[in-house]
Amino acid sequence: MENNKEIFIKIISEGYSSKGNSIILGKGKYNNEVVTEATVSIPLKTLNRHGLIAGATGTGKTKTLQVLAEQLSLNGVPCLLMDLKGDLSGLAAAGEVKDFITARSEQIGIPYQSMAMPVELMTLTKGDGVHLKASAQEFGSVLLSKILSLNDVQSSVISLVFAFCKKKKWPLIDLNDLRKTLQYCINEGKEELEAEYGAVSSATVSTIMRNIIELEEQGADSFFGEPSFEPTDLIRTDSNGNGVISIIRLMDIQNKPKLFSTFMISLLNEIYNYFPEAGDSGKPKLCIFIDEAHLVFEEASPALMDQLEVVIKLIRSKGVGIFFCTQNPIDIPDDILAQLGLKVQHALRAFTERDRKAIQKASENYPITEFYKTDELITELGIGEALLTALNEKGIPTPLVACLCRPPQSRMDVLSSDEVKQLIEKSLLVPKYNRNVDSDSAAEIVEKKSETELSVDEKKEQLKRDKEEAKEHEREEKVEAREKERLAREEEREEREKAKRNDRMLRDVTGAVTKGRGGGILGTLLRFLLSLFKGKK
Repeated sequence: MENNKEIFIKIISEGYSSKGNSIILGKGKYNNEVVTEATVSIPLKTLNRHGLIAGATGTGKTKTLQVLAEQLSLNGVPCLLMDLKGDLSGLAAAGEVKDFITARSEQIGIPYQSMAMPVELMTLTKGDGVHLKASAQEFGSVLLSKILSLNDVQSSVISLVFAFCKKKKWPLIDLNDLRKTLQYCINEGKEELEAEYGAVSSATVSTIMRNIIELEEQGADSFFGEPSFEPTDLIRTDSNGNGVISIIRLMDIQNKPKLFSTFMISLLNEIYNYFPEAGDSGKPKLCIFIDEAHLVFEEASPALMDQLEVVIKLIRSKGVGIFFCTQNPIDIPDDILAQLGLKVQHALRAFTERDRKAIQKASENYPITEFYKTDELITELGIGEALLTALNEKGIPTPLVACLCRPPQSRMDVLSSDEVKQLIEKSLLVPKYNRNVDSDSAAEIVEKKSETELSVDEKKEQLKRDKEEAKEHEREEKVEAREKERLAREEEREEREKAKRNDRMLRDVTGAVTKGRGGGILGTLLRFLLSLFKGKK
């Protein structure tokens, strides 16, 4: 048995030795006994090969994440942490010396030193910290189409809109810009767009609009905007040369996986495109820890998964390591799991048949060892214990070891509201990013253009109305003239009829007188009056 222990010490010591800088995570266990000679250390130069921290709730995976971030920071490596549960802010405060911490430190033979880490708090929404934003333009049409889960036809419309806006010099800053431009393309700008790019289906645009609205409902409208976050602000060190730990507080988007997935993939894409090739620098330029990593994959479309896989494969050449923290290794797609160099497996619980199958699959992800029955040990690990394998300096997997992990040096609890406020007040990035930039973008340009076109249309409409009114006035004048002519003719006709009646009456009276019907004085008088009447005529 003693010889086996010596063999264990020899294998672990040789497997985890390093000529360059390394970080110590704890000590190996053999036959349920901590072996202080079996130091488990990870070469810094291999930590751009990504990693996994897995385990059931309450087994210590978040504290392992905390230890890794601390040790990287103390070695001058900046870190970016996705904090979905709100329990990582304690990194900014010194840890409290408690009995169980002292006992753990003595057990593994590593002196405990309480200390705070340099921390920058960040947020995607209106929470406390540096407000992270990015423009739709920076996303690009390809990534945005994948995030919106668009098919090829719909994606081509997004590409067309981006090309149209680029030519017109219309900045696409937020989702409102994208919506307004899409509406413009099938309304006022339809003829202009068709002349240069071809017809765009209104039905296709409607589908895209619905997908945009779905993304907005998860809070993405607060993420798209200006000023855009610069990736270089993630790779800062403090005055002591310690890497700054940037913590993105995501407690309010746990139920918004689409937003989390969108942000995470866009950030990785931006870092990959922005950072230069790192070469062999001896340590990572940046390490990213994604807590509750299953949220990244649950809502990701196949196209988005392909994009993520490509980025993870290539981003290590930029000196960036990505570490996924989740409950079960099966949460991570196999193609991505195969890219992970460091694997830290805390305890899993076998309550169901599915759990047992998951444990069996998890145990198959680790190197075969003569010292442990992996599938059994996974269920027996205590809090703060983990099965661990990594890559040595030559890129060869290290022997599997059951490790008793060191305790965090920073606080294993959250900051109070006052402490959060004080930390934000000291931030150098809050004044830079927490301001509103209301520059003219595509939406404003489209609205102004629509107003101008509306004004021209109104003038045309008024001119049309004036012409119609003039024609109507001319028609009324003609009708009135014709009526006057008709009345004049009617009056003339009545005058002629009157004259005819008078003539007939005159003839009748004259005939009566001349025939002697009016003799004597009366006849004489009538003839006299008739002669006068004839004279007047």
